Amino acid sequence: MADGHPQTGNENPGRAQMILRVATIAAFVIVMSSVFLGGTYYLASRLLLEPAWGEPQTAYLLGLFGLLALLPVLQGLAERLAPPRLSKLVAWPANLFLGFAFYLLIGLVATDLALLFVGAAFDEGGTTLPRSRALLVASFALTAGGAALISGLAAPRLSRHDIELARWPCELDGLRIVQISDIHIGSMIHAPFARSIVERVNALEPDLIAVTGDLVDGPVHHLEEEVAPFADLRARHGVYFVLGNHDYYSGADAWLEHVRKLGMRPLRNEHVRIERDGVSFLLAGVDDHRGHLFGPGHGEDVPAAVEGRGPDEALILLAHDPSTFRAARREGVDLQLSGHTHGGQIWPFDLLVRAAIGFVSGHYRRGKSQLVVSHGTGYWGPPMRLRAPAEIVEITLHPSAAEGRRPLANA
Repeated sequence: MADGHPQTGNENPGRAQMILRVATIAAFVIVMSSVFLGGTYYLASRLLLEPAWGEPQTAYLLGLFGLLALLPVLQGLAERLAPPRLSKLVAWPANLFLGFAFYLLIGLVATDLALLFVGAAFDEGGTTLPRSRALLVASFALTAGGAALISGLAAPRLSRHDIELARWPCELDGLRIVQISDIHIGSMIHAPFARSIVERVNALEPDLIAVTGDLVDGPVHHLEEEVAPFADLRARHGVYFVLGNHDYYSGADAWLEHVRKLGMRPLRNEHVRIERDGVSFLLAGVDDHRGHLFGPGHGEDVPAAVEGRGPDEALILLAHDPSTFRAARREGVDLQLSGHTHGGQIWPFDLLVRAAIGFVSGHYRRGKSQLVVSHGTGYWGPPMRLRAPAEIVEITLHPSAAEGRRPLANA
Protein backbone atom coordinates (compact mmCIF):
# COMPACT_ATOMS: atom_id res chain seq x y z
CA MET A 1 0.00 0.00 0.00
CA ALA A 2 2.94 2.35 0.49
CA ASP A 3 4.04 4.50 -2.41
CA GLY A 4 6.74 6.64 -0.81
CA HIS A 5 9.87 5.76 1.01
CA PRO A 6 11.46 6.80 4.29
CA GLN A 7 14.37 9.14 4.28
CA THR A 8 17.57 7.24 4.84
CA GLY A 9 19.77 10.29 5.35
CA ASN A 10 23.46 10.57 4.92
CA GLU A 11 25.19 7.44 6.12
CA ASN A 12 28.02 9.65 7.43
CA PRO A 13 26.35 12.44 9.38
CA GLY A 14 29.53 14.47 9.35
CA ARG A 15 31.28 16.52 11.92
CA ALA A 16 29.14 19.61 11.28
CA GLN A 17 25.91 17.80 12.09
CA MET A 18 27.30 16.37 15.31
CA ILE A 19 28.63 19.77 16.38
CA LEU A 20 25.23 21.32 15.64
CA ARG A 21 23.45 18.72 17.73
CA VAL A 22 25.79 19.12 20.71
CA ALA A 23 25.68 22.91 20.45
CA THR A 24 21.87 22.91 20.32
CA ILE A 25 21.57 20.70 23.39
CA ALA A 26 24.19 22.71 25.28
CA ALA A 27 22.50 26.00 24.42
CA PHE A 28 19.13 24.65 25.52
CA VAL A 29 20.51 23.42 28.85
CA ILE A 30 22.33 26.70 29.51
CA VAL A 31 19.31 28.86 28.65
CA MET A 32 16.84 26.77 30.66
CA SER A 33 19.17 26.56 33.66
CA SER A 34 19.74 30.31 33.59
CA VAL A 35 16.02 31.02 33.33
CA PHE A 36 15.21 28.62 36.17
CA LEU A 37 17.92 29.88 38.52
CA GLY A 38 17.27 33.52 37.69
CA GLY A 39 13.52 33.11 38.08
CA THR A 40 13.93 31.28 41.39
CA TYR A 41 16.13 34.05 42.81
CA TYR A 42 13.72 36.73 41.53
CA LEU A 43 10.72 35.06 43.19
CA ALA A 44 12.52 34.54 46.49
CA SER A 45 13.80 38.10 46.53
CA ARG A 46 10.50 39.81 45.73
CA LEU A 47 8.15 37.56 47.71
CA LEU A 48 10.22 36.57 50.75
CA LEU A 49 13.24 38.83 51.33
CA GLU A 50 11.96 42.31 50.45
CA PRO A 51 8.70 41.99 52.45
CA ALA A 52 10.80 41.08 55.54
CA TRP A 53 8.19 38.83 57.11
CA GLY A 54 10.26 38.61 60.29
CA GLU A 55 12.09 35.76 61.95
CA PRO A 56 11.79 32.83 62.01
CA GLN A 57 8.99 33.11 59.39
CA THR A 58 11.29 34.29 56.59
CA ALA A 59 13.79 31.48 57.26
CA TYR A 60 11.00 28.87 57.22
CA LEU A 61 9.54 30.27 54.01
CA LEU A 62 12.95 30.35 52.32
CA GLY A 63 13.59 26.74 53.35
CA LEU A 64 10.22 25.59 52.00
CA PHE A 65 10.72 27.54 48.78
CA GLY A 66 14.19 26.00 48.34
CA LEU A 67 12.79 22.48 48.75
CA LEU A 68 10.04 23.16 46.22
CA ALA A 69 12.55 24.61 43.74
CA LEU A 70 14.65 21.45 44.11
CA LEU A 71 11.75 19.21 43.09
CA PRO A 72 12.02 19.83 39.29
CA VAL A 73 15.68 18.75 39.44
CA LEU A 74 14.74 15.59 41.34
CA GLN A 75 11.96 14.95 38.84
CA GLY A 76 14.44 14.89 35.97
CA LEU A 77 16.44 12.22 37.77
CA ALA A 78 13.38 10.20 38.80
CA GLU A 79 12.00 10.05 35.25
CA ARG A 80 15.25 8.48 34.03
CA LEU A 81 15.76 6.06 36.91
CA ALA A 82 12.28 5.03 38.02
CA PRO A 83 9.06 3.81 36.36
CA PRO A 84 6.26 6.40 36.01
CA ARG A 85 4.19 5.05 38.90
CA LEU A 86 7.08 5.95 41.23
CA SER A 87 8.40 9.05 39.48
CA LYS A 88 4.93 10.61 39.67
CA LEU A 89 5.45 11.01 43.43
CA VAL A 90 8.01 13.69 42.57
CA ALA A 91 6.56 14.80 39.23
CA TRP A 92 3.21 15.99 40.56
CA PRO A 93 4.46 18.39 43.26
CA ALA A 94 7.34 19.50 40.99
CA ASN A 95 5.06 20.44 38.12
CA LEU A 96 2.46 22.05 40.36
CA PHE A 97 5.24 24.21 41.78
CA LEU A 98 6.38 25.18 38.28
CA GLY A 99 2.83 26.05 37.21
CA PHE A 100 2.06 28.29 40.17
CA ALA A 101 5.58 29.75 40.08
CA PHE A 102 4.95 30.78 36.47
CA TYR A 103 1.94 32.85 37.51
CA LEU A 104 3.86 34.30 40.44
CA LEU A 105 6.48 35.38 37.92
CA ILE A 106 3.87 36.93 35.62
CA GLY A 107 2.36 38.83 38.53
CA LEU A 108 5.71 40.10 39.78
CA VAL A 109 6.84 41.28 36.35
CA ALA A 110 3.54 43.11 35.85
CA THR A 111 3.71 44.83 39.25
CA ASP A 112 7.39 45.67 38.81
CA LEU A 113 6.55 47.43 35.55
CA ALA A 114 3.72 49.30 37.26
CA LEU A 115 5.94 50.31 40.16
CA LEU A 116 8.47 51.84 37.78
CA PHE A 117 5.90 54.57 37.22
CA VAL A 118 3.91 54.83 40.44
CA GLY A 119 5.85 53.00 43.16
CA ALA A 120 7.66 56.00 44.59
CA ALA A 121 4.35 57.78 45.18
CA PHE A 122 3.12 55.03 47.48
CA ASP A 123 6.13 53.96 49.47
CA GLU A 124 9.26 55.71 50.63
CA GLY A 125 10.86 52.58 52.07
CA GLY A 126 9.63 50.13 54.69
CA THR A 127 7.74 46.90 54.21
CA THR A 128 4.15 48.00 53.55
CA LEU A 129 4.35 48.07 49.77
CA PRO A 130 6.50 44.90 49.36
CA ARG A 131 4.14 42.94 51.62
CA SER A 132 1.01 44.24 49.92
CA ARG A 133 2.49 43.47 46.51
CA ALA A 134 3.51 39.96 47.62
CA LEU A 135 0.00 39.20 48.89
CA LEU A 136 -1.58 40.60 45.71
CA VAL A 137 0.69 38.55 43.45
CA ALA A 138 0.12 35.39 45.52
CA SER A 139 -3.65 35.88 45.23
CA PHE A 140 -3.37 36.32 41.47
CA ALA A 141 -1.21 33.18 41.13
CA LEU A 142 -3.62 31.09 43.20
CA THR A 143 -6.60 32.31 41.18
CA ALA A 144 -5.05 31.96 37.71
CA GLY A 145 -3.19 28.76 38.60
CA GLY A 146 -6.28 27.23 40.15
CA ALA A 147 -8.37 27.98 37.05
CA ALA A 148 -5.63 26.55 34.84
CA LEU A 149 -5.42 23.42 37.00
CA ILE A 150 -9.16 22.79 36.78
CA SER A 151 -9.05 23.21 33.00
CA GLY A 152 -5.91 21.09 32.64
CA LEU A 153 -7.40 18.15 34.54
CA ALA A 154 -10.70 18.27 32.66
CA ALA A 155 -11.46 15.69 29.97
CA PRO A 156 -10.41 16.80 26.46
CA ARG A 157 -13.15 18.51 24.50
CA LEU A 158 -14.21 17.38 21.03
CA SER A 159 -13.34 19.95 18.36
CA ARG A 160 -14.91 19.53 14.93
CA HIS A 161 -13.77 21.01 11.62
CA ASP A 162 -15.58 20.69 8.29
CA ILE A 163 -12.98 21.29 5.59
CA GLU A 164 -13.40 21.60 1.84
CA LEU A 165 -10.54 20.59 -0.46
CA ALA A 166 -10.47 21.38 -4.17
CA ARG A 167 -9.02 17.96 -5.09
CA TRP A 168 -11.13 15.92 -2.69
CA PRO A 169 -13.14 13.17 -4.50
CA CYS A 170 -16.91 13.60 -4.22
CA GLU A 171 -17.16 9.84 -3.61
CA LEU A 172 -15.32 10.40 -0.32
CA ASP A 173 -17.50 13.30 0.79
CA GLY A 174 -17.89 13.11 4.56
CA LEU A 175 -14.81 10.99 5.28
CA ARG A 176 -13.78 11.62 8.88
CA ILE A 177 -10.30 11.74 10.38
CA VAL A 178 -9.89 11.82 14.16
CA GLN A 179 -6.64 13.41 15.30
CA ILE A 180 -5.04 12.93 18.70
CA SER A 181 -1.75 14.62 19.48
CA ASP A 182 0.66 15.56 22.26
CA ILE A 183 -0.66 13.02 24.75
CA HIS A 184 2.62 12.85 26.68
CA ILE A 185 2.18 9.51 28.42
CA GLY A 186 4.79 9.51 31.19
CA SER A 187 5.20 10.37 34.84
CA MET A 188 2.11 12.62 34.86
CA ILE A 189 -0.27 10.83 32.47
CA HIS A 190 -0.85 7.07 32.63
CA ALA A 191 -2.80 4.12 31.22
CA PRO A 192 -6.25 5.17 32.58
CA PHE A 193 -6.07 8.41 30.61
CA ALA A 194 -4.94 6.52 27.50
CA ARG A 195 -7.84 4.10 27.92
CA SER A 196 -10.36 6.92 28.20
CA ILE A 197 -9.02 8.55 25.03
CA VAL A 198 -9.21 5.25 23.11
CA GLU A 199 -12.82 4.73 24.19
CA ARG A 200 -13.84 8.22 23.12
CA VAL A 201 -12.03 8.02 19.78
CA ASN A 202 -13.48 4.61 18.94
CA ALA A 203 -16.97 5.82 19.86
CA LEU A 204 -16.68 8.38 17.04
CA GLU A 205 -16.25 5.48 14.55
CA PRO A 206 -13.66 7.39 12.48
CA ASP A 207 -12.59 6.41 8.99
CA LEU A 208 -8.96 7.10 9.89
CA ILE A 209 -7.02 7.97 13.05
CA ALA A 210 -3.99 10.29 12.99
CA VAL A 211 -1.58 10.39 15.94
CA THR A 212 0.51 13.49 15.26
CA GLY A 213 3.43 13.02 17.63
CA ASP A 214 4.53 13.45 21.25
CA LEU A 215 2.81 10.26 22.28
CA VAL A 216 5.23 9.72 25.17
CA ASP A 217 7.71 11.20 27.61
CA GLY A 218 10.01 8.37 28.59
CA PRO A 219 11.63 5.17 27.34
CA VAL A 220 9.72 2.11 26.12
CA HIS A 221 10.79 -0.09 29.04
CA HIS A 222 9.18 2.38 31.48
CA LEU A 223 5.99 3.09 29.53
CA GLU A 224 5.12 -0.16 27.77
CA GLU A 225 2.18 -0.86 30.09
CA GLU A 226 1.04 2.76 30.10
CA VAL A 227 0.62 2.92 26.30
CA ALA A 228 -0.92 -0.57 25.99
CA PRO A 229 -4.51 0.78 25.64
CA PHE A 230 -3.62 2.39 22.31
CA ALA A 231 -3.53 -1.08 20.76
CA ASP A 232 -7.35 -0.96 20.87
CA LEU A 233 -7.68 2.06 18.55
CA ARG A 234 -9.88 1.13 15.59
CA ALA A 235 -10.60 2.89 12.29
CA ARG A 236 -11.78 1.69 8.88
CA HIS A 237 -8.59 2.81 7.12
CA GLY A 238 -6.15 2.36 9.99
CA VAL A 239 -4.17 4.28 12.60
CA TYR A 240 -1.17 6.36 11.48
CA PHE A 241 1.62 7.89 13.54
CA VAL A 242 4.37 10.48 13.06
CA LEU A 243 7.24 11.30 15.39
CA GLY A 244 7.21 14.39 17.60
CA ASN A 245 10.14 16.03 19.34
CA HIS A 246 9.35 14.35 22.67
CA ASP A 247 9.22 10.95 20.97
CA TYR A 248 12.75 11.70 19.82
CA TYR A 249 13.84 12.66 23.33
CA SER A 250 12.36 9.35 24.52
CA GLY A 251 14.17 7.16 21.97
CA ALA A 252 12.66 7.41 18.48
CA ASP A 253 13.87 4.10 17.05
CA ALA A 254 12.59 2.08 20.00
CA TRP A 255 9.25 3.84 19.92
CA LEU A 256 8.86 3.38 16.16
CA GLU A 257 9.22 -0.35 16.71
CA HIS A 258 6.78 -0.32 19.60
CA VAL A 259 4.00 1.70 17.96
CA ARG A 260 3.99 -0.89 15.17
CA LYS A 261 3.25 -3.51 17.83
CA LEU A 262 0.36 -1.31 18.97
CA GLY A 263 -1.10 -1.47 15.46
CA MET A 264 -0.10 2.01 14.34
CA ARG A 265 1.54 2.61 10.98
CA PRO A 266 4.45 5.08 11.24
CA LEU A 267 4.81 7.42 8.27
CA ARG A 268 8.41 8.59 7.89
CA ASN A 269 8.81 10.93 4.93
CA GLU A 270 6.52 8.68 2.91
CA HIS A 271 2.90 8.30 1.90
CA VAL A 272 0.25 5.65 1.54
CA ARG A 273 -2.69 5.57 -0.84
CA ILE A 274 -6.05 5.18 0.89
CA GLU A 275 -8.63 3.64 -1.44
CA ARG A 276 -12.42 3.41 -1.13
CA ASP A 277 -15.26 3.05 -3.60
CA GLY A 278 -12.89 3.11 -6.56
CA VAL A 279 -11.20 6.40 -5.67
CA SER A 280 -8.29 7.31 -3.44
CA PHE A 281 -6.33 10.01 -1.66
CA LEU A 282 -2.79 10.13 -0.35
CA LEU A 283 -1.88 10.27 3.31
CA ALA A 284 1.70 11.35 3.96
CA GLY A 285 3.76 11.81 7.09
CA VAL A 286 7.14 13.31 7.97
CA ASP A 287 9.57 13.10 10.87
CA ASP A 288 9.65 15.96 13.35
CA HIS A 289 10.81 19.32 12.03
CA ARG A 290 14.08 19.06 14.01
CA GLY A 291 14.52 15.31 13.79
CA HIS A 292 17.72 15.77 11.78
CA LEU A 293 19.47 16.67 15.03
CA PHE A 294 19.13 13.05 16.12
CA GLY A 295 21.36 11.54 13.50
CA PRO A 296 21.23 10.00 10.02
CA GLY A 297 17.95 8.48 8.92
CA HIS A 298 15.95 11.10 10.79
CA GLY A 299 14.53 14.49 9.85
CA GLU A 300 11.69 16.07 7.96
CA ASP A 301 11.68 15.61 4.15
CA VAL A 302 8.42 16.81 2.61
CA PRO A 303 9.53 16.35 -1.04
CA ALA A 304 10.30 12.68 -0.33
CA ALA A 305 6.94 12.26 1.40
CA VAL A 306 4.97 13.50 -1.61
CA GLU A 307 7.15 11.98 -4.36
CA GLY A 308 5.09 10.13 -6.96
CA ARG A 309 1.88 12.04 -6.31
CA GLY A 310 -0.45 12.41 -9.27
CA PRO A 311 -1.49 15.96 -10.26
CA ASP A 312 -5.15 15.41 -9.32
CA GLU A 313 -4.65 13.40 -6.14
CA ALA A 314 -5.66 14.97 -2.84
CA LEU A 315 -2.87 14.81 -0.27
CA ILE A 316 -3.12 15.10 3.49
CA LEU A 317 0.12 15.48 5.45
CA LEU A 318 0.72 14.51 9.08
CA ALA A 319 3.51 16.63 10.62
CA HIS A 320 3.99 17.16 14.33
CA ASP A 321 5.31 20.72 14.11
CA PRO A 322 3.20 23.32 12.22
CA SER A 323 6.51 24.87 11.11
CA THR A 324 6.48 22.14 8.42
CA PHE A 325 3.56 23.95 6.77
CA ARG A 326 5.88 26.30 4.89
CA ALA A 327 7.52 23.37 3.07
CA ALA A 328 4.13 21.67 2.67
CA ARG A 329 2.73 24.69 0.86
CA ARG A 330 5.63 24.66 -1.59
CA GLU A 331 4.85 21.02 -2.37
CA GLY A 332 1.13 21.67 -2.90
CA VAL A 333 -0.14 19.74 0.13
CA ASP A 334 -3.91 20.19 0.43
CA LEU A 335 -4.20 19.79 4.20
CA GLN A 336 -1.67 19.41 7.01
CA LEU A 337 -2.55 18.13 10.49
CA SER A 338 -0.20 19.18 13.31
CA GLY A 339 0.10 19.58 17.06
CA HIS A 340 3.20 20.59 19.06
CA THR A 341 2.06 24.04 20.22
CA HIS A 342 -0.51 22.88 22.83
CA GLY A 343 -2.34 26.07 21.83
CA GLY A 344 0.09 27.78 24.20
CA GLN A 345 -1.28 25.55 27.03
CA ILE A 346 -0.86 28.21 29.74
CA TRP A 347 -1.70 31.79 28.80
CA PRO A 348 0.23 33.91 27.83
CA PHE A 349 2.54 31.27 26.27
CA ASP A 350 0.34 31.43 23.16
CA LEU A 351 1.85 34.86 22.47
CA LEU A 352 5.34 33.35 22.46
CA VAL A 353 4.23 30.48 20.22
CA ARG A 354 2.65 32.94 17.80
CA ALA A 355 5.89 34.90 17.63
CA ALA A 356 8.09 31.80 17.22
CA ILE A 357 5.98 29.64 14.88
CA GLY A 358 3.08 31.75 13.67
CA PHE A 359 0.48 28.96 13.92
CA VAL A 360 -0.95 28.37 17.39
CA SER A 361 -4.26 26.53 17.15
CA GLY A 362 -7.24 25.94 14.92
CA HIS A 363 -7.74 26.14 11.16
CA TYR A 364 -5.53 28.17 8.81
CA ARG A 365 -5.64 28.70 5.05
CA ARG A 366 -2.67 29.91 3.01
CA GLY A 367 -3.36 29.94 -0.72
CA LYS A 368 -4.60 26.49 -1.74
CA SER A 369 -3.12 24.77 1.31
CA GLN A 370 -4.79 24.41 4.70
CA LEU A 371 -3.55 23.60 8.19
CA VAL A 372 -5.21 22.35 11.36
CA VAL A 373 -3.23 22.72 14.62
CA SER A 374 -4.48 20.76 17.61
CA HIS A 375 -4.21 22.02 21.19
CA GLY A 376 -3.09 18.51 22.04
CA THR A 377 -4.94 15.77 23.89
CA GLY A 378 -2.84 15.69 27.06
CA TYR A 379 -0.49 18.25 28.55
CA TRP A 380 3.22 18.67 29.19
CA GLY A 381 4.75 19.84 32.45
CA PRO A 382 2.23 21.43 34.82
CA PRO A 383 -1.22 19.79 34.59
CA MET A 384 -2.59 23.21 33.70
CA ARG A 385 -4.30 24.77 30.72
CA LEU A 386 -5.64 28.30 30.47
CA ARG A 387 -7.48 29.46 27.33
CA ALA A 388 -6.22 26.33 25.51
CA PRO A 389 -8.26 23.28 26.57
CA ALA A 390 -7.10 19.81 25.57
CA GLU A 391 -8.93 18.36 22.60
CA ILE A 392 -9.69 15.43 20.36
CA VAL A 393 -10.06 16.78 16.83
CA GLU A 394 -12.54 15.38 14.30
CA ILE A 395 -12.09 16.54 10.71
CA THR A 396 -14.80 15.91 8.12
CA LEU A 397 -13.63 16.32 4.53
CA HIS A 398 -15.68 17.58 1.60
CA PRO A 399 -15.01 18.47 -2.03
CA SER A 400 -14.81 22.20 -2.59
CA ALA A 401 -18.13 23.71 -3.63
CA ALA A 402 -16.16 25.92 -6.04
CA GLU A 403 -15.04 22.78 -7.85
CA GLY A 404 -18.59 21.56 -8.33
CA ARG A 405 -17.91 18.49 -6.16
CA ARG A 406 -16.71 16.69 -9.27
CA PRO A 407 -15.21 13.15 -9.12
CA LEU A 408 -11.44 12.99 -9.24
CA ALA A 409 -9.72 10.29 -11.24
CA ASN A 410 -7.04 8.16 -9.61
CA ALA A 411 -3.49 8.71 -10.81
